[in-house]
Amino acid sequence: MSPRPDDRRLGLRATPVLFVLLWSTGFLGAKYGLPYAEPFTFLAIRMAIASVLLASLALLLRSPWPESPGRAAHIAIAGMLIHAGYLGGVFNAIYLGMPAGIAALIVGLQPLLTAALSGWLLGERVLPRQWLGLVLGLIGIALVVANRLGGEGTSLAGTVSTFLALIAITFGTIYQKRHCGRMDLMAGGAIQYAASGLVMLLVAAGFETMAVRWTGEFLFALAWLVLVLSVGAVGLLYTLIRQGAASRVASLFYLVPPVVAIFSYFLFDEHLAALSMLGFVVAMAGVWLVIVPRVSS
Repeated sequence: MSPRPDDRRLGLRATPVLFVLLWSTGFLGAKYGLPYAEPFTFLAIRMAIASVLLASLALLLRSPWPESPGRAAHIAIAGMLIHAGYLGGVFNAIYLGMPAGIAALIVGLQPLLTAALSGWLLGERVLPRQWLGLVLGLIGIALVVANRLGGEGTSLAGTVSTFLALIAITFGTIYQKRHCGRMDLMAGGAIQYAASGLVMLLVAAGFETMAVRWTGEFLFALAWLVLVLSVGAVGLLYTLIRQGAASRVASLFYLVPPVVAIFSYFLFDEHLAALSMLGFVVAMAGVWLVIVPRVSS
């Protein structure tokens, strides 16, 4: 029996909320797992497992694979930007001592870059109301992490690594929208994780010891990041990219730092200041301004 229209609309509205919640746990998974493995080694293992899992599901469900080598190449390039570039940069920055809140603030600049570039590269129109929402979202993120900026030093290498992650996820989102709109989530995901895992393996072999301490905490973080993030959240991200404008999808990333702060409060007893709560409200208002034209159109 096919879903009723009301159920389908409810599912579409719930998808962004679920995506933000799941995506936010990536910072927590990195915090749990990185004490036991270096960042690129950690990601190479994660992506190899995710690739095998998705390829097995694609074969079992007879998912369509790319019809040409060129299409497969586009899928691999988008995956390397979104997975190897973005995750590699964020994990490396956190490993180097970058506080997760500051890393989230920097990569949270993505909607501004995506909105500016999507008009040029994708021909999407960004309304003045949406620009206002993007600015409000940036202000909200700054308020959320303002209490973490004072007194916490960050290395130049960690800062550069985070900005590289920002550039990678921005261009990856646009590239995915432009060249991989018809990508099957399982077959395409398997290709993307295989390509990204190979990149991470080469970087790890060149710059890391590749030593891993297989503790319970590491195994839990690895399982969570593979199943919940690599399969669940990334699948939702690609679904959202396929359904909406790149600039509107990117605006959801503004909600990640406030949600990370809330998770950190319950998991690590990190208290939320009044300024952070105000930033959360401002960021939500900014996201609403960006996405509401899509809902009402």
